[in-house]
Amino acid sequence: MTKKRLERRKSKRFRLPTSSFAGLGPYFGKVGGILDVSMGGLAFSYIGIEEPNDSLYLDVFLIDHDFYLRRVPFVTISDIPIVPDVRQDMTLRRRGVRFGKLTPQQKSQLDHLIQNYAIGEV
Repeated sequence: MTKKRLERRKSKRFRLPTSSFAGLGPYFGKVGGILDVSMGGLAFSYIGIEEPNDSLYLDVFLIDHDFYLRRVPFVTISDIPIVPDVRQDMTLRRRGVRFGKLTPQQKSQLDHLIQNYAIGEV
């Protein structure tokens, strides 16, 4: 018997173009392509190893559009391997984050991102 997983997300998730990235600040220690985004958080993939997160915020940007959302507070919810590799430092991983308290301008920018660049629901 298959159990259905309870959906805990409060916001719909959307796919973005492959030109959308998230980077953990302040020095972009981890940067990767955004897998999905919602008004409550996002998931992105990166190459590396799971390690403690010293970053307090992340930046979201689209390299082929004039969009840059800066200094978004977040909490890491998950960080799991997508494709394990024998070399631990080269593992493709998926990190899911929940946004912290956003400013009104950040909320507006995030809504603009979803309304204008989303390419479908997940």
